[in-house]
Amino acid sequence: MAIKKTSREEILKESIKLFKIRGYSNTSMANIAEACGLIKGSIYHHFKSKEEIGLESLKYIHNYFDKEVFSIAYRSDLSDKQKIDLIVKKTDDYFLNSEGGCLLGNLALEASNLNLDFKEEIKAYFTAWEDALIKIFENKYSKTEALNLAKEYVALTQGAIMMMNLYDSSENYLKVGEKIISLI
Repeated sequence: MAIKKTSREEILKESIKLFKIRGYSNTSMANIAEACGLIKGSIYHHFKSKEEIGLESLKYIHNYFDKEVFSIAYRSDLSDKQKIDLIVKKTDDYFLNSEGGCLLGNLALEASNLNLDFKEEIKAYFTAWEDALIKIFENKYSKTEALNLAKEYVALTQGAIMMMNLYDSSENYLKVGEKIISLI
């Protein structure tokens, strides 16, 4: 195998793809190295372990959603309807164009009870998602209703992602977005 230079971010992106498709437990350092076009030992120049890659992968996705999706809820230049439309659109763009479902949802099921750092990062991601939705819903609903709607939408979205991947159909996934849009 030819040895090539690669960045920490490139390794994370390839790892995320593998973790989503193969699962965390079924992805080895050798699999990651191969996907990156590296020899296995080269990965250790960037990461000390697969656990570090897993945690950094979770943080990478969380950071992406914070910047690109959740931040929309806090914009003052958009109406609540525009915010929710844009959040749904950007969420759809990500999950409809990403093989393997949701990394954080997948690892919540597979590895969060085995790795407390994973669990805390996954909880922080879902809390940030809920908080963004609560920020919008509070303008129309009570705090309790806003919290319940946010939790319901996140749970529905995660379930719909799983079903979309299982049945190779986005029909029901898209209905979840339509439902949340109708609430504003």
